[in-house]
Amino acid sequence: MKLNERGLLIVISGPSGVGKGTVRKALFEMEGHDLVYSTSMTTRSPREGEIDGIDYYFVTKEEFEQRIKDDRFLEYAKFVGHYYGTPKDKVDEQMAIGKEVVLEIEVQGAAQVREKARDGVFIFIAPPNKEALYRRLLRRGTEGTKTIQKRMDKADREFPLAHKYDYIVVNDEVRNAADRIMAIIRAEHAKTERSIYKYREMLEVK
Repeated sequence: MKLNERGLLIVISGPSGVGKGTVRKALFEMEGHDLVYSTSMTTRSPREGEIDGIDYYFVTKEEFEQRIKDDRFLEYAKFVGHYYGTPKDKVDEQMAIGKEVVLEIEVQGAAQVREKARDGVFIFIAPPNKEALYRRLLRRGTEGTKTIQKRMDKADREFPLAHKYDYIVVNDEVRNAADRIMAIIRAEHAKTERSIYKYREMLEVK
């Protein structure tokens, strides 16, 4: 039984190439969880096969910009002429029904989210060492040496920001990292600040 019935916002972040997506996928493959992936909102047109509300929430530029003015995003950014963002109301709806909303995001985006959702659980995914990160970027086979070096330089600037997170999980082996994150989620639900009200209700029941 969870003493804290409201779901949590789980922010998984870290440098590019550290394996955030792979760890998140392994986490969702585990049994007996209430995890849901945060669906982003965008102004770009749906691609073939994409479904509104599942792949993205597709909206007009005008609607997106109005949401920005109304402070209705946990974070947002503009790429290649299109907006992308995490809608606060959609996240809150899921958390209200007890879902653990997982947001997988870059370090800069996580900093935005921290300003808007201070009760979120922020987890920094780190490589075992810098050489392991370099090898992972090489194995992708999608970028040249110069681009990989730029990503490594960016990672060097991001590593010191780990102190701003609640937890650091080393992705030495994907399943181990996913297990650690699941243990963090369970521990967070048992925190006194999250569970004390339900606990008091239980004690009052005859």
